[in-house]
Amino acid sequence: MKEFCGDCNRKKHYYNSGRVVWVYTKEMRQSIYRFKYDNKREYADFYVTELVRLYGGWIKRLDVDAIIPVPLHKSKYRKRGFNQAQVLAEAIGRQLEIPVLSDILVRNKNTTAQKNLNDKQRQENVKNAFKIINNEVQLKKILLVDDIYTTGSTIDAVARILKGDGVKEVYFICLCTSGVN
Repeated sequence: MKEFCGDCNRKKHYYNSGRVVWVYTKEMRQSIYRFKYDNKREYADFYVTELVRLYGGWIKRLDVDAIIPVPLHKSKYRKRGFNQAQVLAEAIGRQLEIPVLSDILVRNKNTTAQKNLNDKQRQENVKNAFKIINNEVQLKKILLVDDIYTTGSTIDAVARILKGDGVKEVYFICLCTSGVN
């Protein structure tokens, strides 16, 4: 039995490996929508409890230097009022006692929503979308946090930037995968 998703079998990624908690079903789509757009931040408690139950041991064994949430562009942050990945990352960090660094990366390009794009369009959409603004700590192993993994384009774009700045290993954890890849 293979442990890799079809996407990981088909193409090379900049990240080392990652995990997701759920498949992006109709119910999870509605739940994540309410979390992100209806300001239901309390949903993060349930999400992170399940995430840590399933993958807390894996995350601890990675022995990462820090957890980094995938950043939102400042215009989306202003509109939404929070970054869902940051809310998740902070809860994971508290439960597992791992530092969370939200000030290392910025999303300097206001990208189109990925949900309506194909794989090639997604890659182009996030190309040059992220920039490191502060890595004085010189991290070597990090865990990225985001809400949805579809083709890995966003995680790859961030991992590429981080590895270009000297990070040796990049792992990720996401709430859902759409299975579209």
